[in-house]
Amino acid sequence: MSTTQTANKTLEATLVPPTRCKEQRLQQTLSEYREALHDAFEQNCTTMSATNDVVTPYNLPYQAKDALKSYVPKLHKTYNAQEVDDEHPLRFVNRAGKFDRDSSREYEICWNVPQPGRGTNFWIPLRLNPNQQELWDDLLDEESSTNVGELRLQKHRKTWTLHVTVEYEIEDTSEHPENPTRVGFDIGESMLVTGCALQHDTPTKPLLINGKEAKRIRKEMHTTLKRLQERDASDWRTEERFSYYQNRLTDIIEKASRESVEYARQFENPVIVMEDLAYIRESLDYGKYMNRRLHSWAFARLQGRIEDKARDAGIPVRYVHPQYTSKTCHLCKHIGYRPRQAEFKCRNPECHVSTFQADINASANIARRVDPWGESLPVKQVDDDSPQDGSRCDTATTHCEQSETSSQMTLTTFQESKSTASDD
Repeated sequence: MSTTQTANKTLEATLVPPTRCKEQRLQQTLSEYREALHDAFEQNCTTMSATNDVVTPYNLPYQAKDALKSYVPKLHKTYNAQEVDDEHPLRFVNRAGKFDRDSSREYEICWNVPQPGRGTNFWIPLRLNPNQQELWDDLLDEESSTNVGELRLQKHRKTWTLHVTVEYEIEDTSEHPENPTRVGFDIGESMLVTGCALQHDTPTKPLLINGKEAKRIRKEMHTTLKRLQERDASDWRTEERFSYYQNRLTDIIEKASRESVEYARQFENPVIVMEDLAYIRESLDYGKYMNRRLHSWAFARLQGRIEDKARDAGIPVRYVHPQYTSKTCHLCKHIGYRPRQAEFKCRNPECHVSTFQADINASANIARRVDPWGESLPVKQVDDDSPQDGSRCDTATTHCEQSETSSQMTLTTFQESKSTASDD
């Protein structure tokens, strides 16, 4: 008997270039929202009531204020955020998800943009991502079970992008296949994708896709666009360069996601496991320069393409909490440290792991955090095992006794992938 479960996905659409009046109103709402967000965050609002007191005077639509009342307390209490990104998207609750469809229009679907006050909303056409047409059709079908979640509106240069979270039904894969092979994927900057399968609870045949080319393209894009802006270059020239770099990054993402799923398919009954990076922007605190670099990288976009390709291949995908995946020893579950980017050291003197490849260690932890009984985050302390950055330990973790260890995978057993994002 087949059953169904629900899954979440983010739909992407680009707003058709608005008129000057609509552009000003969009920009004003975005600026007002960011000011309210920073105000509530700096006043350390940890409850909806406290946030409401701060954001009420701001000239925002109620859908944006309600989103702030839910979002700001999470930044402090759940995600322990250290800063708020200056380029934060404008968030709305699901009541802002009002769309109209007319096949006679050049752009069939329009979005009713929330504005403060009564009778001030306006409609604007959307350019849809063609790969998500089916989900948009379900969303606008009154008889469909697809529901609208949070909406996020982001501006980059002169382009407005709308992200709509939807909940829809999929085939039930809540139960793992018999004797599953858990395959963890760690998404990062130096290593674009690090995959590690667990067989007999041991890391096996890891996959490493180098991120040097993507990193180089992003750096070149930032420098080029900055110089064009300083020279007061024409808009068409700036947009042409931006589109050029975005297309190159899209190509890298497509190749990396395809290679990742092909890696998982080689194992019997694979289950792909990835980190829930929904709030990675708020959890970063490496200084303004590093935060800008990491914020600019589309972690969720790459994960989404891996998930899409995995679904087409019939491979279940799970998301787990990302806390300490890179600082926990995959073998003994003790907190260790990373003296260098690619190196992990375990502090437990009784552990077989002394030095290990850091990204493989993280992906093995990601894979291990999902099992038929749910997620677990085992961390066993040894003396002073506080993270080097001084942040507090995760009190939500469970403290388990050390299990019997299996043989350690040596660092010489993996070969770095050269088919994606490698230097020519």
